Order: sequence, then structure tokens, then C-alpha cells
Amino acid sequence: MDAILTGFELIMTPVSLGLIFMSVLLGVVIGALPGLSSTMAVALLLPFTIGMEPVVAISMMAALYCAGTFGGSITAILINAPGAPPAVATALDGYPMAQRGEAGRALGIAAISSVCGGLLSLVAFIIAAPLLSKVALSFRPQEYFALTLFGLSMLAAISGKSAPRNLISGMFGVLVSVVGIHLVTGVERFTFGTNFLYDGIDFVPVLIGVFAIAELLKQADARDAAIERIKDVAIRLPGMEDMRRIWKTILRSSAIGTIVGILPAEGTTVAAIMGYNEAKRWSKTPEEFGKGCIEGVAGPEAANNAGTSGAMVPTLALGIPGSGTTAVILAALIMHGFRPGPFLMRETPEILYAIFIAMLIANFAFLFIGLAGAKVFSMITLIPRTFLWPAVFCFSIVGAYAYQQQMFDVWVMLISGLIGFVAMRHGFGPAPFVMGLVLGGLLEKNWSQSMIIFDSNWLLFFNSWIGNLFFALTALSLLSPVIGMLYRRARRRGQGATATAGRAPLPPGD
Repeated sequence: MDAILTGFELIMTPVSLGLIFMSVLLGVVIGALPGLSSTMAVALLLPFTIGMEPVVAISMMAALYCAGTFGGSITAILINAPGAPPAVATALDGYPMAQRGEAGRALGIAAISSVCGGLLSLVAFIIAAPLLSKVALSFRPQEYFALTLFGLSMLAAISGKSAPRNLISGMFGVLVSVVGIHLVTGVERFTFGTNFLYDGIDFVPVLIGVFAIAELLKQADARDAAIERIKDVAIRLPGMEDMRRIWKTILRSSAIGTIVGILPAEGTTVAAIMGYNEAKRWSKTPEEFGKGCIEGVAGPEAANNAGTSGAMVPTLALGIPGSGTTAVILAALIMHGFRPGPFLMRETPEILYAIFIAMLIANFAFLFIGLAGAKVFSMITLIPRTFLWPAVFCFSIVGAYAYQQQMFDVWVMLISGLIGFVAMRHGFGPAPFVMGLVLGGLLEKNWSQSMIIFDSNWLLFFNSWIGNLFFALTALSLLSPVIGMLYRRARRRGQGATATAGRAPLPPGD
């Protein structure tokens, strides 16, 4: 309880509240703009938070993440162009509602569902945090090593459609993370005699490059599309009849979003799609889905926002990012001197509570901002790309240089962006690369510390039940595609045997 009160005091200052409110506003705008993502916005914000109080800086990013997820639903409903991937399922029923003159009703349902999903997810974490902090007391370098290894095993599922490409991208991130002088042995690795590489490649300019510059190059050949815009947007909150229809959907989708978000590397898009599918499965009128059903709006919106809060749980409690955006937030934690994972929960629990209280405030803030300014935010999509993307390029240059005031970081950012663009063209996502880059350093550090403690006897890694648990989960994660394939093959054989047994025997002579 003391930690919650201390976290409350850290956040409830005029400056902190003002910055969180500004982040929410920025997040809704970014989320509403198709092409821009909250991941890119957090990456661009990262270098500008260096001089801030660490708690305020991380809270701003978390608030932007929440608001960006909701912002995507505005354009999904009004112009059928989801501003963010988690809002894809919202467009399926939100846009048909807008076409028949119920845009305000759809936006109201989306806002209320998003807030409920976010709040329920946060309450669940606040209740579970004391239990997690007790487990965190048992963590030593070998447990951290096993935990980080488990995080890396989730690379295949963090984004994109190709697991092998994700693994290759993640391994490349791990390779980049080992550039520089090894702190234990003093061996130079991939420095090529350059002084700038002795301390390794900093991940801040790399993050800006792979998320902002690569996306800029990707959008360079896209043309401004003619958009059919809903003109009459009279926002209204859902009435009692609407709430009676959707409250079960909100509760169910909030639970789905929280669980999916907590699972490392799943993310909010998966949560939203599952929320939509389950809303349709349990609906009394599934035939209305796709034609403007309010449950089809409430389901994905509650799930994706619950997933946003849920994705912060493995990031903060275990040091394993739950999505691309949380991978950037994890990098921000390290940049500000925090050690994400059990150490953070054990030593500074008030920081965790402060971040979650900031997300709580952000949920109420985007409810107000979203309802009051939805019509204005829909007009943001009128901004021509010829103005939008040059502005992103300028912010990227300034952000990369401002981090350490050296041009080398700008070159790293530009090269990273070019490599990221080429990689995206061939199906390699940036999120696995970032996850490998961030976790690779932690893996090596914990390995080195453990080997010093164990006097180079690696068999002692298996003396810890927590470590063994994470080793087992790692093996299960890596073998899951094979297990799934064997299960499907056995199931098909079983169905074939049943069909053969149920077939009537042919009469003699036929």
C-alpha cells in the first residue's frame, strides 16, 4: 500500500499531469493518422525525454501507447482506414454504423469499451503485483539469464507472418547488441578500429531509424487516396439499452485482452481479433456482425486496450516486451537507468505503480479527448503526405542528434532506417530486431555474471527451479511448431479412422 501511495505522489504533480495529458493528445492524433504508429511516436519521443524525471518520461510513453491504440478506432469508424493495426477489427462494424448515420454512437461505444478494458486490466495487475513481487525476491543472475532466454524464444511470434524471418531478424538484433568491447574479457568485437563503436551501438538512434525512417521510405511511394468521409459526427455516449447489450462483451473481451497482452510477444492486434471473434461467437445475433453491430465495436476495442495494459506487465515485471511498442518502452527503461524485470519490482515497486497510475489517468483523458474532438481528429487525415513525412524526417534527425549531441548517431539512424526499409520490403519486421537488440545485451550480461559466480561451471545454471522452469518454457516455445504439426497430423488420422469405421461395409459381390 505504501508503494501505491508513493507512486501516486510521483504522478500527481502539475507538471506530470500536464505532460501525460499532452502525450494522450499526441497519441490520439498519431493513432488517428493512417501510416503513423504509436511505436514510431514512442521511438521519436525517446531522445527528448533524456532530461526528464525517469518516472515522468516512462509514464508519458505509456500514456501515448494507450491513447494511440484508441486513436486508431476514430479513423477506423469514420473513414474505414484504421489508424493502427489493433483497430482493424473495429472497422468491420464501426464503419457500417457510420455509413448509416450512427458514427457518434459507434465512437461513444468504442470510447467506453476502450476505457473499461484498460481500467479492468490495470486493476487486475495492481491486485497481482504483490504476488509477482514475492516471486521476484528469488531472482539471481542465472534466473535472469533463463528469463531473458525465454524472452528471446518468443521472437518467432512477436510480429509478421513468417516465423523464420522473425527469428533471423531477432538474431541480427542480438548480433548488433554484441558490438563493442566485452566488459569481462576486454575483447573488441566488430569495432573496425572506430572509437565510436567501443561502447557498442546505442539503441536509441537505431530505434528511430527502423521505426521512423524505414516507414518514411515505405510510405514514399504511396499516393494520397481519396477518402469517403463521414461528415455528420454527433458524439453520444451509449445509453442503457446499448450497455445492456455490450456489458458482457466488454467483460469477456477485457479478460481476453489482459491474458493475451500478458503473454509475451502476442500484442494488442491479436487481442482485438480474438475479442471480435469471441463477441461474434457468444452473440445472440451473429448474423448482424459485419453490418454495423455494436458488439462488433465493443469487443475489439475493450480487448485491444486491455491488451495495451496487459502488454506492459511482462515488460515491467519480467523484462520481456509484449509488443513492438513495449520493446521501445523497455529500451527507454534501460536508457533511464532502470533494470526491467523482477529487480524493478523488488527494489522500486513505486515506479511500477506510478506508471500504471499514469495509464489509469490516460484512460480517462482519452475518453474526454476522444469524445470531444473526434470530428477534429478525423480531419487530421486531410494533412497531405508531402507535409507529414518531411516533418517526421526532421524530428528523426533532431531526435537522433539530441540524444548524445554527435553526428555519428545521425548516421547510425539513417543507415538503420535504410536497412530496416530493405528488410521490411522482404518481410522482416522491425519488432523482432529491436527485441533481439535489447534482450541480447541483457542476456550476455547475465551470462557473464553467472559464469563468474559459478566459476565457469555452466551446469550450475540448472540448480534453480525458477531457472529450470524458464528453460522448460523456452524449449516448449521453440518446439511448439513441431508439437502443433504433430497434433494436427494425429487429429487428421483420428478423423480419418472414425470416418472409415462409420462407413457401412459393402455387401458381398459388390
